[in-house]
Amino acid sequence: MKRGIQIVLLFFSLAMYAQQANIDTAQVVVAGRTNSAEVQAKPYVIMISTDGFRYDYAKKYKAENLLKLASGGVQAEGMIPSYPSITFPNHWSLITGLYPSHHGLVDNFFYDYKRKESYSMKDKKNAEDGSWYGGTPLWALAEKQGMVAASLMWVGSASDAGGMRPSYYYPYHEKFKPSEKVDKVVNWLKLPAEKRPHFISLYFPEVDGSGHHFGPDSQETENAVHLIDNAIGELVQKVNALGLKNVNFVFVSDHGMIKVDGGSPLEVPAMLLDKSRFDIYNSQTLVRVYLKNPAEVKAVYKALKATKTDDYEVYLDKKLPGYLHFATRDDQYQRIGQILLIPKAPKIFLEKGWKPSIGKHGYNPRIVPEMKATFYAWGPEFKNNLVINEFSNVNVYPLVAKILDLKIDQPIDGKIKVLKKTLKEK
Repeated sequence: MKRGIQIVLLFFSLAMYAQQANIDTAQVVVAGRTNSAEVQAKPYVIMISTDGFRYDYAKKYKAENLLKLASGGVQAEGMIPSYPSITFPNHWSLITGLYPSHHGLVDNFFYDYKRKESYSMKDKKNAEDGSWYGGTPLWALAEKQGMVAASLMWVGSASDAGGMRPSYYYPYHEKFKPSEKVDKVVNWLKLPAEKRPHFISLYFPEVDGSGHHFGPDSQETENAVHLIDNAIGELVQKVNALGLKNVNFVFVSDHGMIKVDGGSPLEVPAMLLDKSRFDIYNSQTLVRVYLKNPAEVKAVYKALKATKTDDYEVYLDKKLPGYLHFATRDDQYQRIGQILLIPKAPKIFLEKGWKPSIGKHGYNPRIVPEMKATFYAWGPEFKNNLVINEFSNVNVYPLVAKILDLKIDQPIDGKIKVLKKTLKEK
């Protein structure tokens, strides 16, 4: 029996290895793209996202490189994620300047009732289909205006969202170490001026993974913070050695992390388990409810309100607080649902057979401070030794566009006036 188990495990290991080995790690280069002569004289922006890097992690874990770079440039007391404070919605908000309800990525997993299709962050076909993504990502904005752009693993960067892919990009995988990503960015900046990207987006997943599996206060999360801190220090050192003029860095995260109460989770109300009446989408920190018969909404809402506990709130989507920009009036793609169940941190909703992670995110960042993200920026365009108040993450987009002298060609939610004060006067 024992030998049989060993054989099964061996086959499983070989299958997993084969699956990993088949991952395409090659760079994709779009032929024929060059910087115009005017663009070659413009600044550079390297926009770095470290998934799950909570607003206080750098100080909490003494991330020496980031603290030094931030203190010499601009640092925010915190950055407010868009709601829900989940990975895909917030990476797309950072790169488009739109709230999730306005760009369409309302969750990591959702169903579009007009298309009659599901979107999953784990589905490569979804990830590379730009029709799922609203707004114009910064790389598409740059490319349309004659500026070469590049991306390493940012959400949606392998898609044609906004009409154009970046000139250089990699389909998403997690086989590259942080140091390898650093070298790839540096190699892009070694290209001849006409081929060299002036906007680069870069993504690191390690801190988020450690936060989920071991919690925000764990040694593993501290180690992940130091891993990324070392990578940032290495990146800045190697970029500076190139001698390029006006290279600017924007370091952000999509959300924070909190240790959740996995020992006594909440149960989804039994009435919602009737699949003939409801579709439910449970991200554990938010349950979105879609009623197949809209005439039942008020009655179901009243029934849920009558049976709820003190550990969560029940909202009609149209009654959700306006500052969250997640109500019916905001839902441009009709992907949210009519009723929302919102647990009070650190409570989560679990369904039968689910195992909780130690750390989670997704809560209202205006109420749960652990959801707040990080914003640091430094380089020739930024003021020195400036600390700013918290702000919403949709305002990063117009800031980067301003530095790169890109004209924003469609309405966005972000406002340049929010972060214009971080830039040196010319």
